[in-house]
Amino acid sequence: MEFVVLPDCPAGAASAARLRATHRIDHPSGRPWILGDWPQGEATVVEAGPRRMVLLGHTRLDEAAMAAALGLMGSLHDVDAVVSRLPGVFHLMASMDGRTRVQGSVAGVRQIFTAVVDGVTLAASGVEPLLRLTGAGIDEAVLAARLLAPGGAPWPLAQRPVRRGIDPLDTGHWLQLDANGRSQHLRWWELPEASHSLDEGAAAVRSALSEAVATRVSSGGTISADLSGGLDSTSLCFLADAAGADLVTFHVAPLDSANEDTAWAHKAAALLPAARHHTLAADRAENLFDVGYTADHPNMAPEGPSTWASGLAHIRDLAKRATSEGASLHLTGFGGDELFGRMPACAWSLARARPVDGLRLVNRYRLANRWSWGATVRALMDRSTFAENLTAVATRIDAPLPPLNEPDFGWVSAPRMPAWATPDAVTAVRQLLTTTAAEAPEPLDADRTRHQALASLVFEGATIRHLNTALAGTGIHWDAPFLDDRVLAAALATKVDQRLAGGRFKPLLTTALRGVVPADILDRRDKGEFSAETFRGIERNRARLLELCEDSHLARLGLIDPAAFRSAVLNPGPMSHHLQPITTTVACESWLRSHTQDTGERR
Repeated sequence: MEFVVLPDCPAGAASAARLRATHRIDHPSGRPWILGDWPQGEATVVEAGPRRMVLLGHTRLDEAAMAAALGLMGSLHDVDAVVSRLPGVFHLMASMDGRTRVQGSVAGVRQIFTAVVDGVTLAASGVEPLLRLTGAGIDEAVLAARLLAPGGAPWPLAQRPVRRGIDPLDTGHWLQLDANGRSQHLRWWELPEASHSLDEGAAAVRSALSEAVATRVSSGGTISADLSGGLDSTSLCFLADAAGADLVTFHVAPLDSANEDTAWAHKAAALLPAARHHTLAADRAENLFDVGYTADHPNMAPEGPSTWASGLAHIRDLAKRATSEGASLHLTGFGGDELFGRMPACAWSLARARPVDGLRLVNRYRLANRWSWGATVRALMDRSTFAENLTAVATRIDAPLPPLNEPDFGWVSAPRMPAWATPDAVTAVRQLLTTTAAEAPEPLDADRTRHQALASLVFEGATIRHLNTALAGTGIHWDAPFLDDRVLAAALATKVDQRLAGGRFKPLLTTALRGVVPADILDRRDKGEFSAETFRGIERNRARLLELCEDSHLARLGLIDPAAFRSAVLNPGPMSHHLQPITTTVACESWLRSHTQDTGERR
């Protein structure tokens, strides 16, 4: 899916002739409004006199009731009350009295980007159409920030595409375009108060998640899904089966013999007899860490490199297998860990939410992670603001990684630049972070754990978006129901001590799905680990990875020392955290090489 939204003015309409589109929807004035390409059946157009609303994506609504509501709205602000109740994930556009409202989803699975073209702001579902209109060049500082590990750049810097002049819509905001083509970001969504008990939260999660999956199933056709053996993807498979899906599942056997995912996946498959199940071999080449973007798929990531690039071979292979089974939609469990598991700042939030019981749980974390009492107390006493924490992170990006047994309950889990990053790259990224902090950005929530959860969900949303960009034209779409607005609101409205009830694994999710997912499956208490696939992939693909060190495009930009990077590829180190900077560097280097048309001539 790709589209551009034009303001209701002559200057906006003038851009229409420069856009490639198979579909067009006009403003009530008759001027071109939305131009692009989207699957048949994914566009819902609601009209009420001189007003129009368009939803693009997966949702269910009563069109007559929506039209009546649209006719009664006093302004574009009134859209919130109606649309916030809709299930699924979608883009929304409304045109009223010469003004336009444009928004995506909270986690950014459906995102909006903007650029100024011929003096007016245009909005788009992705970077590519705006790139064609503007010819935007590479922002080398933002590219350098993609080298940060683990996890890449922190929010809000993580949202920025590696393109000058193309900007993302702020998380939880909608874009207003006026009759002169001027734009404004207006907040429409924020996390609800964390007030639910475990049972209340579980009921809300069950309702929202069941409807999210049912909305996908109701469109008919075959649905494929991950069946990793983990609780998140397995739960989606049982929900899809309960909704009547023609379901086909895929399980990738892990390399590590201590990983019990395969045993749990086979147990779940036996309890889903109506579905068709496939297990892919552990040593299949596509499972392993790969070189990321390749020349045979050029210009496929217009936003910039993704940390998931090393898994693109697996995604493409899985897409072929799923489409051969007749699937056009694939469900994955992205977002489940953030909604139902522990975030790094959980101890900080627990100690404040429930001082007595919370501190007991903090002590349990302390013992499990071998934190000293002194370090734990110092971390709990931290009162820095989000902006202050972001500034502190900026000062440490070239420092050695902290010890694994040292607690960090800050707003941002401090990433580091790779040891092979040049001083110029470090300086550029530090400047980006300090400039962002100087703007005093508000966190996504006043509570650190909920901020971290939502920031991580936005990262997961971007990953789904990037995967679908890479899969454009294959006939299948990746989807993550845990990232729907209503699902994440239901989960995060549950009190933190209830979401993390002591002695239980993902208690909110297991309570929510009791009776839908068999009890034997819900009782799993461990989680698989997959660093073996990265180690094996580096070993198997070492020659190809070393080729990236020769005439390195990152080195040409002055961002890395290729000799130091080569040494890391030859000797990555024994721990999984040693792999993360290699992963980000490979993603950035391979991205530059597969986007030579955008980079080489414009530098």
